[in-house]
Amino acid sequence: MTLTIVTFLFFTILVAVLTWWVVRGSRQETDTDYFLAGRSLTGGFIAGSLLLTNLSTEQLIGLNAGAFKEGLSVMAWEVIAGCSLVVLGLFFLPRYLRAGIATIPQFFEQRYGGGVRSVTAILFIVAYTLVLLPFALYTGAKGLIGMLELPNYFPAGTEELTIIWTVVIFIAVVGGAYAIFGGLKAVAVSDTFNGVGLLTGGLLITVFSLQALMGPEDSLWTALGKIKAQNPDAFQSMGKLDEDVSWPTLFTGVLLLNFFYWCSNQQIIQRTFAAKNLAEGQKGVLMAAFFKVLAPLVLVLPGIVAAYLVTQDPEFAAKVGGDANKSYGALVSTVLPAWLVGFFAAVVVGAILSTFNSVLNSAATLFSLDVYKRLLRPTASMKEVVLTGQFCSLLVAVLAVVAAPNIFHGRDGVFGFFQKLNGVYFIPLLAIMMVGLFNRWADGRSALVTLLVGLIAMSVGTFFSGEVKNPETGAVEVTGWVVDVFQSPYHYMGCVFVVLVILQCVLGQQVFRRAAPYQSEDVRAVDLTPWPLAPFVGAVLVATVIGIYVYFAVF
Repeated sequence: MTLTIVTFLFFTILVAVLTWWVVRGSRQETDTDYFLAGRSLTGGFIAGSLLLTNLSTEQLIGLNAGAFKEGLSVMAWEVIAGCSLVVLGLFFLPRYLRAGIATIPQFFEQRYGGGVRSVTAILFIVAYTLVLLPFALYTGAKGLIGMLELPNYFPAGTEELTIIWTVVIFIAVVGGAYAIFGGLKAVAVSDTFNGVGLLTGGLLITVFSLQALMGPEDSLWTALGKIKAQNPDAFQSMGKLDEDVSWPTLFTGVLLLNFFYWCSNQQIIQRTFAAKNLAEGQKGVLMAAFFKVLAPLVLVLPGIVAAYLVTQDPEFAAKVGGDANKSYGALVSTVLPAWLVGFFAAVVVGAILSTFNSVLNSAATLFSLDVYKRLLRPTASMKEVVLTGQFCSLLVAVLAVVAAPNIFHGRDGVFGFFQKLNGVYFIPLLAIMMVGLFNRWADGRSALVTLLVGLIAMSVGTFFSGEVKNPETGAVEVTGWVVDVFQSPYHYMGCVFVVLVILQCVLGQQVFRRAAPYQSEDVRAVDLTPWPLAPFVGAVLVATVIGIYVYFAVF
């Protein structure tokens, strides 16, 4: 175990030193320098930062836990993201870069006015503080506890919650340092270094896991055949109706959540705003799409293998202890050599830090540019704006640390719960975004009414949906009116989205109509010459996603 801890610390410090070396001397004098890396990012750094901002413990731990319970169907969260990224690269990104924005609320101001900008900025900041950051911290802590077997380093009898608090604070301190002192460039560079490690380490987990199933003369197909023989539904791409990601949800809530996350979520697309030009931005986005299509090899298959091993290996089953959220950490500590466990734990920390520091940077950007500079102190100097961003990062980090265990500890199926929490603000924001892009007459008042109605509807459907705790298993189950009427919370999201779009279109046409049709601004902060191969690459990626679903649905 000492070797594991040593290699963990070595690789963690190595990434920090390499990041400092690359970004040393970088300017942090203006808001563009600090929040958008001086609009200097090329395709490779954009792809790496997109992937690592997304590929954190909510996927490594949460998605593999979902695969442990339900099999391949949970790959929807990854594979469909490839299609969403194609839409981002070909449709949304040219419009964002033409507008010259640094935040999504700035886009809403151009389209709807200052009131919508203020409301959406605050909404993003609150959601990041109470949902996304706490989830990344909590699942990261759970994963590291299993991989490094951290209870062995605490006094006997120490409660798991105490260990979780300790790890959460450690992650927050290190991740906060990147975001507060380095800005977006440090975030993007560290993401890229950690991205290489995550892909390498994640594939190693998959390889070693499959080898654990294979006898001396077994092939890969034999190993996969063992899993299918034990659980015929393990490799079905279309989830059953009683699963969280059932096949109809691919066309309702799952699709909408995926689409908003990759096309309109400040935390994700801020690095695309920092593109050197449109061509580099499209290269980075489509490169990330390619890796998202392959992501189930790292984020789903190990969970399926772990579910099989539980039925075959009593020692491994004891490590998991019936908790799907522990399955990935148990798998890592079981199949990897000690020195590789330390390396991969460092990679996982890098993934956690990536999400954590990226979200902190996005929260700081939103507060500094959309709240402080615009509403509180319009005459603030660039230095003051950057300082307020750093202060905001610190405050948000502290609040997220406090929220993490309190919101997610003791809850089964945390990944699905996390997605449902995201839906509370994803769905209303997506509705006003789509109407804003395709309807030129709806004004800001229609958007504010739609946001308010959407937040109320989604909050009612999420927090007052009839959740009960099963007295025998302790698992939280949804049995109330949302499931009875809509069959799935994701179908409820789809229905709310349609109603909100219709509501805003009616309001914008009949009640709150603009005096003149909206004309998009043309700032052109960077060269907008597109990458010539972007449409072809995008078409190939979409065809690949369809092919994957058809293959695993039929065979």
